[in-house]
Amino acid sequence: MATREGDSRLSDLKLACTDLRTLLKASALMEQNLKNMDKKFDIIDETLTSASRRVAPLRSLSMATKALETRINRAVTPALALLDNFKRSESIQNKLLDLSSKLSNEKNMNKRLKTLIKYVDCVDQLKAAISSIYEEGEPVIQRLQEVVEFLSRTKATDQYRTHRLRETLITLKALYETEVDAMRFEGLLDEALLNLQDEYESILQQIKHQNIVDQSQAAHKGDDQMVIMGSNLGTELEIEIIRRISQTLAAEDCLDICIDIYVKVRYRRVAKALMRLNPEYLRTHSPEEIDEMAWENLETAITLWIQHFELAVKAVLVSEKKFCEQVLGGIMDGLVWPECFVKIADKIMAVFFRFGEGVARSRKEPQKLFKLLDMFESLEKLNPAFSQVFDDESGTDICIRLRELEKLLIHASSKVFWEFGLQIEGNSDGVPPPQDGSVPKIVRYAVNYLKYLATEAYSVPMARVLRTEQIWKAGILSRPESDENLLRDAVSNIMEALQRNVEAKRSGYRVDKLALPHVFAMNTYWYIYMRTKNTELGKLLGDQYMKKNYKVIAEESAYMYQKIVWVPLVRVLEKDSDLELESKEAMVGLIREKMEAFIKGLDDVSKRHKGYYSIPDADLKEQIRLATVRLVIPAYSEFVDAFSVLLPGKSSYLSPESVQDLLCRIFDGGEVKLKRRGSRDRTAGGSSAVDGGGKDFRRTRSNTSEM
Repeated sequence: MATREGDSRLSDLKLACTDLRTLLKASALMEQNLKNMDKKFDIIDETLTSASRRVAPLRSLSMATKALETRINRAVTPALALLDNFKRSESIQNKLLDLSSKLSNEKNMNKRLKTLIKYVDCVDQLKAAISSIYEEGEPVIQRLQEVVEFLSRTKATDQYRTHRLRETLITLKALYETEVDAMRFEGLLDEALLNLQDEYESILQQIKHQNIVDQSQAAHKGDDQMVIMGSNLGTELEIEIIRRISQTLAAEDCLDICIDIYVKVRYRRVAKALMRLNPEYLRTHSPEEIDEMAWENLETAITLWIQHFELAVKAVLVSEKKFCEQVLGGIMDGLVWPECFVKIADKIMAVFFRFGEGVARSRKEPQKLFKLLDMFESLEKLNPAFSQVFDDESGTDICIRLRELEKLLIHASSKVFWEFGLQIEGNSDGVPPPQDGSVPKIVRYAVNYLKYLATEAYSVPMARVLRTEQIWKAGILSRPESDENLLRDAVSNIMEALQRNVEAKRSGYRVDKLALPHVFAMNTYWYIYMRTKNTELGKLLGDQYMKKNYKVIAEESAYMYQKIVWVPLVRVLEKDSDLELESKEAMVGLIREKMEAFIKGLDDVSKRHKGYYSIPDADLKEQIRLATVRLVIPAYSEFVDAFSVLLPGKSSYLSPESVQDLLCRIFDGGEVKLKRRGSRDRTAGGSSAVDGGGKDFRRTRSNTSEM
């Protein structure tokens, strides 16, 4: 076993040795082949190196040629584009001339506007072409010049070609330097821009405000259903062409010209629209001129001012603002149109503000209060619309001027009101009281004045004026009273001033006219009470206030009038305590004396009534008459019944009916003729003819008794 295994291993070793010898021989052969190949590669490398040295100049020449071609193309290509722009601009100019000719011959407005849009398009195209030539010209010429200098320096081409290229450069440079500026500022483009400015102005001039007069007339007639509002200005085509022209002019550095034309033309249009309302009153604006105006004319002017001011803001300026935004809104991101609109509006508003300020600064006459309040109330109502129209920062100055006008109106209204009270109180100085005891004009004026002020139309703005003035004086953090209390206190002050005026006049009568001051007070206070009863003024002051301060005084004055004038006449008929002790003859004489004294006194009272005592109020006169009849007739009837048998004849005295008739005629202002009683017997019931419906005036402090 061991021998066999050793033989097998020996055999394997011999075989491995044989393989190794074969492998070594192959390796040696391969090494020999590699050495041969190295020699061949060295030969090839030497050949390639030699070829490379021979090809290198040709490769450098090829690269230089490509670089030169690139450099030339880089300069020539823009030059060719520049020449194309020149050709394009020439074509556009020819088209512009054709469209210009059509515009001048076209009479139809709609077709003309459509042609004008094409004209604007051509202007924009020409502008773009010229701008391209202007912007690209210098770089193109600079590159061509560099190429010419390079070729001249390197002599990369023949002299003929270099010469031609140099001449082309000179020609292009001369053309650029002479023609481009002319095309930009003196050529057809400039002429086209001038034409656009004319067309711009013409179209703006043609766009007018409509229905201004109709809205004004409706407002003047008090048509509540008529809503004042702005209208659309211009058609869509007109707005489009104006907008396009505006943008074209702005792009051509003509923005200032565009704005000037727009503001000038649209201001004239707005002014002409308002001039159709015939606002001649606006020519008078200084306080001195307004003071010289007749009151009727000034009243009418203020009424028109209120209507026209509202119309200008709500209709005219609203339309103008919308139109301005449509036309100029696309320029400079919308920063231009608010300024343009304010320039137009400022000139219009200045005229209205000037008149309003003149009225507010004019003399503070009482009758102006109501028109001042009308102006103030109209501005208050107009504030929302005004703020909406001038909501931009550029309209701040106009809003400030409106607030200043409101302040002037508040000051003026307040001053007129308070000075009215001072004028009432000062009216008694040097002014004699009415010689017939009638109601003075100042009382009639003041009562009607305050009644009118207490109406809803004026009480609300007057209270607002008083509240605003109080806040200004006390500070914004103060707590003012309610509007009703403020107005009540203010009106009470005027009424107290009026009462002091009446009392001053009452004390101005002569001492010998004892009854006349009471007749005057009765008439005046009764007038004040009755004219304010069941009115807004009476409700504002309160019924208790009016009764306490006016009705009671009128009743007391009526009592004093009766006591001074009629009670002495009645006392003549009173029986004397010792009359019955006298003899019959003496008694008859005394009775005749009393009757004659009564008739004489009645005649004197009649003359005083006719000459001095006036009771203009029919209701008051009737009540005084009834009270007098009730006082006099029963006493006279009693006297006649008691002593008629002692009188010598029935014709020697007046019947009670005749006396009553005389009393009626005394108060009616008729002719009073005292006639003795005739043959007709006095009826036993003569005293029953006296109407007992009248109230006897008794002195009372009651605040609720009716006269």
